[in-house]
Amino acid sequence: MERANLLKAAALMSLGMLFIPIGDTAGKLMTADGIAPVFVAWSRFALGAGLVFLVMRGRAFDFSILRDWRIWLRASLITSAVSSILTALSTEPIANVFAAFFIGPILSYFLSAWLLRETITVPRTILLFIGFCGVLLVVRPGVDLSVGMGWALLAGMFYGAFLVATKWLVTLANPRSLLFSHLLIGGILMAPWGVASIPEMSMPLAGLVVMSAAASATGNLLHTIATRMADASRLAPLVYVQLVSATVMGLAVFGDVPDGWSLAGLALLLGSGFGAFFLRNAR
Repeated sequence: MERANLLKAAALMSLGMLFIPIGDTAGKLMTADGIAPVFVAWSRFALGAGLVFLVMRGRAFDFSILRDWRIWLRASLITSAVSSILTALSTEPIANVFAAFFIGPILSYFLSAWLLRETITVPRTILLFIGFCGVLLVVRPGVDLSVGMGWALLAGMFYGAFLVATKWLVTLANPRSLLFSHLLIGGILMAPWGVASIPEMSMPLAGLVVMSAAASATGNLLHTIATRMADASRLAPLVYVQLVSATVMGLAVFGDVPDGWSLAGLALLLGSGFGAFFLRNAR
């Protein structure tokens, strides 16, 4: 039964990770047209909260958790992550941004062991170190490190902390309440800047706004459900599934072809991520 639940959690997590780059692709299309990243981030949270509430018809939402400071901390982490990655996407190829962003699962792995006492092993640690080398191959830090890639790394750090916070609070409320709480709080926190940056609307722009919010909300809901079914440290490597979606979207929508070093880094990230997942579950 435990293995069946784990496989189900892995499937839900992987599916959710495929959705998230779709939302970020919509966001990149908007920023490429001169839309402020802060508006894209705010609209994602605000509209996402409305969509989740309407789809679920307000059922099974525990609004009392909004009084808990930990819920606000968790929401502020994902708000910072989304704002940072959208800023990065305004200047950098989507696949490269996601590769740098994947410092997050590595950070999540060690933070989960330290703060949540989840189990870590030497083989998995080695594989995640290999994944970190993949991040370095894509980012190539040094004097030529771009500002955009710096924002992507910062986004990954915030996201890693968010992954741990989600597991920390996963028993506090049902997945829908946790998702709705961070969307609502994110919309509130960013409202002063988002409202001030509202552009003139058109049908194509409205479609991108809805796509950005809906894809992101779906991905995060599936992720939250999965973390109720398995340890965060077990599922963390599956966040790398986003690389597949991000690379495909970057090639199909923007014509971004990763260079040799970036392809090598992407391959290391995917290989180490899936290797860590299957190694852990073969025991």
